[in-house]
Amino acid sequence: MNKEQLSLALRMLFVIFIILLVFFSSYYVTSVTYPFIFGFILAFVINPLVNFLEFRWKLNRAFAVLVSLLLILIFCSGLVTLFVAEIISGSNHLATVLPYHINTLVLYMEGFFFTTLLPIYEQIIRSINSLEAEQQSTIMNYIQTFSSQIASNAGSAVQKIFNGLSDFLISLPNLATVFIFTLMATFFISKDWYKLTRFVRKTFPSKVIESASKVLTDLKQALFGYIVGQLTLISITFVFVLSGLLILKVDYPFTIAVVIAIVDLIPYLGTGLIFIPWIIYTFFAGQLQLTIGLCVLYGIILVQRQMLEPKVLSSSIGVEPLAMLIALFVGFQLFGFLGLMIGPASLVFLNTLYKANVFHDIRDFIMQRKT
Repeated sequence: MNKEQLSLALRMLFVIFIILLVFFSSYYVTSVTYPFIFGFILAFVINPLVNFLEFRWKLNRAFAVLVSLLLILIFCSGLVTLFVAEIISGSNHLATVLPYHINTLVLYMEGFFFTTLLPIYEQIIRSINSLEAEQQSTIMNYIQTFSSQIASNAGSAVQKIFNGLSDFLISLPNLATVFIFTLMATFFISKDWYKLTRFVRKTFPSKVIESASKVLTDLKQALFGYIVGQLTLISITFVFVLSGLLILKVDYPFTIAVVIAIVDLIPYLGTGLIFIPWIIYTFFAGQLQLTIGLCVLYGIILVQRQMLEPKVLSSSIGVEPLAMLIALFVGFQLFGFLGLMIGPASLVFLNTLYKANVFHDIRDFIMQRKT
């Protein structure tokens, strides 16, 4: 290995070391300072609104930040209030009609048990009794093992649910603390935004500032595009569901459509959390026409979501549909449901670094090219 190759290898190792150092240090710092990171992100997002209030309305910077935060809190509270009001309205309706439907379901299950399951059960018992003692013992052992596994899995699932609920209740004080610190961090970061930017410009080289500014700008556009893309998808879901429920003449179609559209934001599961139990209930309740209609509507929602999601997100964020599809699949394979958000976010971040010529700068540094 000559001197030039050795120098190239050392620079490559140095770049790899810096990347790993940044990755692990970022992971550690993020785990202990995430409220302030959330605060920085929120301050970055609301900065245009704060600037508008400060320069157009001639408000004091601190007061402009306070007004911006209040407007965001009022907007979010309004959405939550509207959602809760719709849920309460729908719950009141369910409280009125649910006893009738439960009684209908119970009567159907009783008839199904006595006319279908009981004869099958008696036939199975007669078949088992006609076998030899050793065969009967083997079958009973299999049944007992299967029953034990079901009971164990059911008990484990119930335990996980209650443990999760307990963990959530325990974490509420911590969530409130994080929320308060995030708001405070947002206020102070946004208030001193330009002081902080001047400090950063004086501290770091201009090349680093230029690349970081380009990355932050592209990330902001990608974040806005992602939000617009998700709103577009759930709006399409809302229109399809509302139209279908109106055709099926379901009570409270608007409320149900709003709930399903919001649930559609949940990765992978989405609208199935509402449609699947609903379809099962209507089937056992004997409402076959409504069952068929809900199945058709659910199928349409699934197809349009699978067809439109990569296209809408890719066009909103600015990446190719194939790349977005690969990011969704790889993210799901590596991280499960959470990966359906981590995958696209990682793709957006890498695409932003590429557009900001960060990879080109790293390559030029390793190859010692002049830029």
